[in-house]
Amino acid sequence: MPINIPNNLPARKTLEEENIFTITEKKAIQQDIRPMRVGILNLMPTKITTETQLLRLLSNTPLQVEAVLLQAETHDSKNTSSEHLKEFYKTFKDVKNEKFDGMIITGAPVEQLDFKSVDYWNELEEIMEWIKYNVFSTLYICWAAQAALYYHHKIPKYPIGKKISGVYYHKVNVKHTKLLRGYDDYFYAPHSRYTEIRKEDIEKIDDLKILAESEDAGIYIVSSKDERHIFITGHAEYDADTLKLEYERDITKGIEIEIPKNYFPDNDVTKTPVVKWRSHANLLFSNWINYYVYQKTPFNLNDIN
Repeated sequence: MPINIPNNLPARKTLEEENIFTITEKKAIQQDIRPMRVGILNLMPTKITTETQLLRLLSNTPLQVEAVLLQAETHDSKNTSSEHLKEFYKTFKDVKNEKFDGMIITGAPVEQLDFKSVDYWNELEEIMEWIKYNVFSTLYICWAAQAALYYHHKIPKYPIGKKISGVYYHKVNVKHTKLLRGYDDYFYAPHSRYTEIRKEDIEKIDDLKILAESEDAGIYIVSSKDERHIFITGHAEYDADTLKLEYERDITKGIEIEIPKNYFPDNDVTKTPVVKWRSHANLLFSNWINYYVYQKTPFNLNDIN
């Protein structure tokens, strides 16, 4: 089934070239089913790239998904044109009286700042409080996972000295959870961060369970016991070249950084990276949208509480 996105969103051309089924808003309203309403609070500076990555994964489901792109109103985005933001993005005040089946909050390159030093922190706190009563299930990605664990459970993040960057081996801790249905016992996923959350802090919280972790990269997927909050510390949505582009950007800036682990063949940056995480990424998002959103959200969104 298709992903329902605005008619002239730039991501549409990319997705259609990949033979991913999209549908126009005009055609969608003629279909006699209720689409899943999923908000995407995009905190990444490269918004078009990130929205394309997430829409690609949300399209891999037999359900129609209406994606609503959101931005932080209290942050001035310098890497995305104002025209694009004005045409395709809403702010929290535009949707705060609405309800959503699902919500995704992306990572952001602010993890080395204290949470309260982030310029849109107060706005994000308001959104995370609103989510508790107006969104059925939420995916928090990378920094957003750390931010949400701090906001909801006072779990801190810790600096780790050098950047965790690469494609890491993970094990499934809870084999029969629906979010990980179809997974192998071990799988790969990308990480890109300078901070971490710690297992001992999560284990102190009765409401949380660790679904997957890595010996080298640490905690990966954490879920609330009611499965309405999913915290993911990595980047399953990354394209094949995302870590490469980040590495080249950091080198250009003069940042001392190691080559991303388990990424370039023979650890040779001149060779094309090998994708090892695409099947995991598709399963993660399709399982979430099916089992945690579609199967559980009330048909009448106003019944969410």
